[in-house]
Amino acid sequence: MITALGRSDLTPDTWELVRNDLRERLKGMPADATGLVRAGAGLPLEFGRLVREAGQRLVALLPQRAGVLAGARPGVGGAPGAGGVGRGLQMWPFDQLDRNACVAVDEQLVSGCGRVLAVWGGSASCVRGATAHMVAYARAHGIPGDVVWPAGAARVNGPTVRLRLSARGQRRWRSFRARLTCFCRSSARSWNRP
Repeated sequence: MITALGRSDLTPDTWELVRNDLRERLKGMPADATGLVRAGAGLPLEFGRLVREAGQRLVALLPQRAGVLAGARPGVGGAPGAGGVGRGLQMWPFDQLDRNACVAVDEQLVSGCGRVLAVWGGSASCVRGATAHMVAYARAHGIPGDVVWPAGAARVNGPTVRLRLSARGQRRWRSFRARLTCFCRSSARSWNRP
């Protein structure tokens, strides 16, 4: 089995570079290789699509709470974040909103793989990301892997969140942002007073 993990805060141009790099690496894998991902947006979804594009088997680990697929509506068999890319779905008991639970599942995922592809620029582990930890974990357990960081790759500057909002949502976001800006300015003025 092979898995990919790592950064998801990449620039659009970097996403294209990473897709091409992963596509080439998957071509060199045995025909019976299986891709394994923890279902979610970003890299897991892109890797899953590339695995299926290469004609290889994909297994997606889905979050489960109390025996029910987390995030699914009753009676709906869809898998949030899986994007319909995998035929092999496995439900694992973890909360996808709990960073520690996700890291623990990723450690289990990595320990069950024969190869790891890490989309990682070499930065140290931080509170928000766990890529450096997962690379160190794989290396410490003797799991071979490759760092995927093509020449010219870059991350989005800062904690930018790109949302697709309806017209109403865009208006509400602009209103919220304006109120937040006013609050921050007034707070800064009051802190500067002697």
